[in-house]
Amino acid sequence: MFDVIAFDADDTLWHNESLFQETETKFEELVSKYSAGEAGNFRQRLFETEMRNIRYFGYGVKSFTLSMVETAIEITDGQIPAAEIGQLIALGKAMLDQPVQLLDQVEATVAELAADSYRLMVITKGDLLHQQNKVNQSGLTDYFSHIEVVSEKDEPTYQTILRKYNISPRQFLMIGNSVKSDVLPVVALGGRAVHIPYHTTWQHELVADHHSNGFDRLEHIGQLPQYLRSHYI
Repeated sequence: MFDVIAFDADDTLWHNESLFQETETKFEELVSKYSAGEAGNFRQRLFETEMRNIRYFGYGVKSFTLSMVETAIEITDGQIPAAEIGQLIALGKAMLDQPVQLLDQVEATVAELAADSYRLMVITKGDLLHQQNKVNQSGLTDYFSHIEVVSEKDEPTYQTILRKYNISPRQFLMIGNSVKSDVLPVVALGGRAVHIPYHTTWQHELVADHHSNGFDRLEHIGQLPQYLRSHYI
C-alpha cells in the first residue's frame, strides 16, 4: 500500500535523548558549585536557552553545547571560570563521540521490511554532519534509499520531501517516537504515521494527548512488520 516507509532516527532507530539527560545531570553538578541559589532550576533554565537558540543554531548536540555555555554564564552572573566552560565544551564533544546504540529489534525489523521490497527512508532533524555520521555508524545505510536531514519537521518540510521524491501522501508512512514531529504533520498532509514511544521524551517534543485519528501506536519497533501485514496487506 505504501510507496515509502520513512523512519525518524533519534530515539526511533537508536538511543539519543537519554544521552542528553545524562549530560544535563553533569551540567547541573558543574554549575551548582557557583550558583546554589538556583538549585532545582538548572534544567529549566537550560531548556529556555535552547528554545531561544533554535532559531540561531537549530537542533542537535552543537546547539545544546552552546546553550549549556550560555546558561552557565547567565546563572553564575559571568563568574564561572573559563576552565569550567572548557568542561562544558568537553561534555558536548563527548556526546558527539558516543557510538550509536541501536534500539532493540531495529536492525532485524528494517532488514525484514527491506526484504519485503518496501522503499525505506530516514527523515531526521539536527546537525547535518552529526546525523550523517550516526546514520553511517548505525550499519543501516544500505537499507535506506534516501537520507534526509532537515532543520525542522513540520508540514512544509514533509511537503517538500514528498514533492522531491514524487510521493503521494496517501502512500507515505512515517514511523517515529515524537507525536509532534513524526506524526501530526504527516497526518495533516493526508499521510499515515505510526507512533512508537521512547521511554523518555524531550520537553520540546511534548504535546497534549491526541486521539489516534490517522495514526496508530505500537509498543516497540519489532511489532511493525506484523502491523503492516495485518493492516495493509
